[in-house]
Amino acid sequence: MAEDKRGLLAHGDGVAPHRHTDGQLLYPSAGVLVTTTERGTWVAPPNRVAWTPPGFEHHHRAYGKTDVRVVEISRTLCASLPDRPVVFAVSPLLREALLVLTNGRELRPDARDRLREVAVDELVDASEEALYLPEPADDRLRAVTDLLHADPATLSTLAELGRTAGAGERTLSRLFQAELGMSFPRWRSLLRVQHALVRLAEGDAVIDTATRLGWANPTSFIEAFTAIVGRTPGRYQAELRRGDR
Repeated sequence: MAEDKRGLLAHGDGVAPHRHTDGQLLYPSAGVLVTTTERGTWVAPPNRVAWTPPGFEHHHRAYGKTDVRVVEISRTLCASLPDRPVVFAVSPLLREALLVLTNGRELRPDARDRLREVAVDELVDASEEALYLPEPADDRLRAVTDLLHADPATLSTLAELGRTAGAGERTLSRLFQAELGMSFPRWRSLLRVQHALVRLAEGDAVIDTATRLGWANPTSFIEAFTAIVGRTPGRYQAELRRGDR
C-alpha cells in the first residue's frame, strides 16, 4: 500500500488523470479540492473529505492554497465504504485521525492500521454530502449537461435546452431522474453551487457570485447554497480566509 501523505498545492494546480489499486480519502485541511471522474465531479472544501474507490480514473484541481491530506485505504477496508465516489462531512475524530496519519510522524504499522480503521468506522455511519455532481451516460442527456457546464448561469428551460440538444423535455426529465437520481432543477442548482464554492474560494463576493451564476437574487443563492453546503456563503468564505478546518 502507498504511504499516507500530505500535499501542498498552489491555486490552480492540478493532478493529471490517474487511478489507484486501493481506495483513497482526500481531505483538504485548507483550500478547496475539485476531483473529477467520468461519473461526475465533487468539490471538497476544508470541512469535507472525498472518497475515491479503487480503480476510478480521476484528476484533481486546487482552488486557493490547498493543503491536501491523502490516506490510502486497503481493499479489505474498502468493502465497508461506498463503491462510488462520495463526499462526507468530517467529524472531529475523523479529522484528527487523518491529520495524524499524514503529518509525517513515525507510527508503528499496527498503530497506523488502527487509525485507518478508525477513519473508516467514522465514515460508515456518516451521511453523504450533496457535493457530488453525477454525469450521465445517455448521449441526449449529456448534450444538455454539456450546455449547462459551458454556461451554468443560463436561464434556458429544459425544453429550450432540449431543442438545442435534439431531445424532448419529457424524455430529458425522465432521464434526469432515471440516470442521475434527481430533477433537472436540482442538478442545475448543484452545478451552480459547485461553481460557487470555487468562486468564493477565489475571493469573489457573495453578491457577484450569485449574479454570475444565474440566481435571481442573492437571497435565493444563499438559500440554495446553505441547503447543500450546510453553511451560508458568507460563513463558508470567512472560514476559508481564517483557515478554519
